[in-house]
Parts: sequence; structure tokens; C-alpha cells
Amino acid sequence: MTTRPYKTALIVGAGEGLSASLARLLAGEGLTVALAARSVAKLAPLAEEIGARAFACDASEPAAVERLFAEVDETIGAPDVVLYNASARARGPLVDLDPADVERALTVSAFGGFLVAQQAARRMLPNGQGAILLTGASASVKGYPQSAPFAMGKFALRGLAQSMARELHPQGIHVVHLVIDGGIRNPGRAEPADKPDSMLDPDAIAETYLSILKQPRSVWTWEVEVRPWVERF
Repeated sequence: MTTRPYKTALIVGAGEGLSASLARLLAGEGLTVALAARSVAKLAPLAEEIGARAFACDASEPAAVERLFAEVDETIGAPDVVLYNASARARGPLVDLDPADVERALTVSAFGGFLVAQQAARRMLPNGQGAILLTGASASVKGYPQSAPFAMGKFALRGLAQSMARELHPQGIHVVHLVIDGGIRNPGRAEPADKPDSMLDPDAIAETYLSILKQPRSVWTWEVEVRPWVERF
């Protein structure tokens, strides 16, 4: 698949839409895929379709993330590609936000990314290779009204990725932050008929992830931004 022999992939925060597209594409490229989410029941059809293993994990809990990686190690081997797609939101006027909801959003979007990346890096460093991909959003670079907690979490995830890239790239681990700047088309969400192509195709986004995994290390990027071609920005 690549100039670097990736064999196993773990997708944390897996579900429909982008995660499913990524799982299908990586499995089609010959990787053994593991899927992790708080509820594994929703992952059963996809896991059966591509021959993946599904694991239950709350990515905001250190012990749960440590246990997830131990289980993945035992079943398919240490993952050399790890993707973090989990996030949480708390919407509303700033003055009305519940601090507990804000804390949860930050914990899932940012702290969970740290926990997963840390476990991944610990396994990749001895081999001097691997890839850690963190999924961002428009909110990674643009804070919107009544969406402060999501922006806070995604800004933090971006900072984590940039710091990790500067530390880990020289040690052979490719760290990338992907800004998904727009709504993603999924089975229950499509663009209006009068606005064709105004949403991102998850299969096309997945191809972008794959192209990153194929980058020669002399041209590694740490961040990629994708958006619909008709979007004004």
C-alpha cells in the first residue's frame, strides 16, 4: 500500500459516515482493522462486512484507553496506524452553558485524543514508524457562535497534533491533523437538492487519509484541510 509497511489500523470513535469509509478503504488496502466506540452494537454490521474487530471504549477514560490498546495488541497486534475520530459538543449561548457539559466536550475532543495518541506512540516508537491521524473540523480553526466548547476542544486537538508532529516526525512517526471544513454526507444526512456538492463525500475524505499514509517522509505534512469546492471561505 505504501512505502512504509503499515499492517494494522485502529479507528477510535468509529461509526457511520467517515469512520466507515476509512475502515472499508483501509481493509481494502490489506490492513487489519480494529474499531472502537462506546457502543459496539452499532459497529457489528461494519465489522462483519470488512472482517474487523470491534472494541468498547470510552476514549475519555485513561484506564479504558489503556485497556483498549492491550486488547488490540492481543487480538490483531499493535496498531501502526491509529485514527482518532471521537468528539463531543455542547451548544448554546456562552452564559447558559453547563460547565459539566463543557468539561465533557473538552475531555472527549482533546483529552481523549491525547490518551489515544500517547498509547499509540508508545507502541510505535520502538519500531521507529507509524502514523497517528487526528480528525479536526471547521471548529479547529474557526470558533462559531454558541459553539465555544467544540472550538475549545478542536483547537486543543490541533495544538496536540502540531506539538506531536514536531516531536515524533524525526523519530519516524507521521502525525497529521485533518481539518474537515464542512458537513460530511452520511446515510442520514445529505445536502439539499438546490445545493449539490455542498457537503463532503466521506469516501473522498477517506482517499485523502490514504494519500497521507502514502506520503514519502521527505514530504510529510502535519496538517491537511479539505472542504467542498463550492464553499465560500
